[in-house]
Amino acid sequence: MKSRIYTKIFLILFCIGAVSNLTEATIRLNKVDGLVNNVYIYRDTVRNIDGRGSMNAPMFMIYPDAPCDEEAANQLVNELGLEELVTKYAGRVGVINPVGKTYNNTEDLEAYIAFINKMRNISNLKIIGIGKGATFVNNVISRNAGEVAGIFTYGGTMNVKTASDIPVPAYVSQANKSLATYYAKVNDAVEVKKDATHIYYANSEEPLQQVVLSLDKKATLKEALADAWKTLFSKNYRFSNYKHTSYTGAQFGQYGNYELEPYLMLDELGVTRKTIKKALNQFDGRAGGNQYFWYEYIPEAVENAPDQSVALVLLLHGNANDNRTQSETSGFIQVAAKENFIVAEIEWQGMGPFPSDVALGLDGIEQVVQEVLRTYPQIDPSRIYTQGLSAGAMTSASLGIKKSYLFAAVAGHSGAIFQSAMNNALLEEAKQKAGFVEMPYFLVTGTSDEVVRFPSSLEGNSFLNAVQIYQRMNGIPVSEIDFGKYPVMGMDMRDRETILTNKHLTLETGKFYKNDMPLMQFTLIMDYGHWNFAVMAQHMWDFFKQYSRDPETKKLIYHPINK
Repeated sequence: MKSRIYTKIFLILFCIGAVSNLTEATIRLNKVDGLVNNVYIYRDTVRNIDGRGSMNAPMFMIYPDAPCDEEAANQLVNELGLEELVTKYAGRVGVINPVGKTYNNTEDLEAYIAFINKMRNISNLKIIGIGKGATFVNNVISRNAGEVAGIFTYGGTMNVKTASDIPVPAYVSQANKSLATYYAKVNDAVEVKKDATHIYYANSEEPLQQVVLSLDKKATLKEALADAWKTLFSKNYRFSNYKHTSYTGAQFGQYGNYELEPYLMLDELGVTRKTIKKALNQFDGRAGGNQYFWYEYIPEAVENAPDQSVALVLLLHGNANDNRTQSETSGFIQVAAKENFIVAEIEWQGMGPFPSDVALGLDGIEQVVQEVLRTYPQIDPSRIYTQGLSAGAMTSASLGIKKSYLFAAVAGHSGAIFQSAMNNALLEEAKQKAGFVEMPYFLVTGTSDEVVRFPSSLEGNSFLNAVQIYQRMNGIPVSEIDFGKYPVMGMDMRDRETILTNKHLTLETGKFYKNDMPLMQFTLIMDYGHWNFAVMAQHMWDFFKQYSRDPETKKLIYHPINK
């Protein structure tokens, strides 16, 4: 009973400015204008190339036990120990006060919706509830959590008996087991593990729908939140790309519940990242001295692998993106940790943070690949692949034609080959190489992509253009478009398949064969916008590993998968 009394006193003291021994916060929150309640927020804007990129960075929003003024809000954030996480992961942190002196379910839900609408583009929202704030989160936010990546509650109660129908990962501290059972039911999760200080629940179909109950009744708020980050918050982010493109933003509930996606944690995967800035010899005629900038991702299992035993996957980000975009959102690093291959992601556009950054062109990209090969003798030069997003997908498609001797297979997500004078040269080169060069090509896009569109008619479309160019080079009959005869895909394809993913998104896929070789694969993500779909990384890798290229003869080698 004493511990409960002490916990209650601890919670009350937090936000009334009565705690005299709090250290001064080194980050400073600022009030958000245009809201009916007082909301204070801070965003880390430091550009640290050795740290995490800002893609899907965590955003910790706190519902306190009692209303906080600006100073108390800063003290609360400092006492929670959030500064380190916000800085390390390029995140945001803030405090959301109740509209009145205490929480009102109706008014404060409306205020929460107004906050979501003002933010518009949210991908990794972590809701923290303390005391009475936890009660509000349990009873109200948990039932309106379509945009929420995770909930942490410290104390608080649950008054509503019926469960929500919106899955949301949750960490429960200083509360009884029935609250964790509520969240487990919301996530269709069952108990999977128990240790001295935790009970863990998970969904068998979607492991990111998980719940952690802390059994440590003595854990301070700071200790509990640190444990929540380790066991739950660091596992996922939430992503809205359904029937629109994520970075265009959305209003509350506009496109339904956001998708749960894995958040990249390199140490947990056993992957080391190296930041490389290096001047390379160039074949493109530019003056020397420009330093190229890229990241290398090395799984622990391949650090001392035998020579020429490990594949290399090159990642190319989209237009004006940070060159951590693909590594942090495509899913390829998680697949690399599982399948044991090396990954490099290049700043290929010359839009990085350094004055010396230059647009590499295809020759410059090749120079980086050659440098990575020299650095890691364990890389097999016959198994080099490339994948890109949007503009990076277009560049990957160009590399497959122009640098066909270097790559064993290429892939593109949400980008192909536009019809233009420059790209017509790719068609002419493909014609010249027809009958001599084969290049496996994996192409994927969302049907709701409004940036690089996949329309109901493919005529003149960049995706059809890419398919036909690669068909010509690969010696495959060039496809004619007939959506009446070939619904959804519009082309005659083999191995047509409809796949329902655990993200509740449907894939429509098919292949183009040359004799018995599935040289090309085209996949549509139904109702998906212009961005990576992390599930596709494994599909692309499964396609890649069927192929290698003889380093001497440059001939493609097909390795059929026994089914």
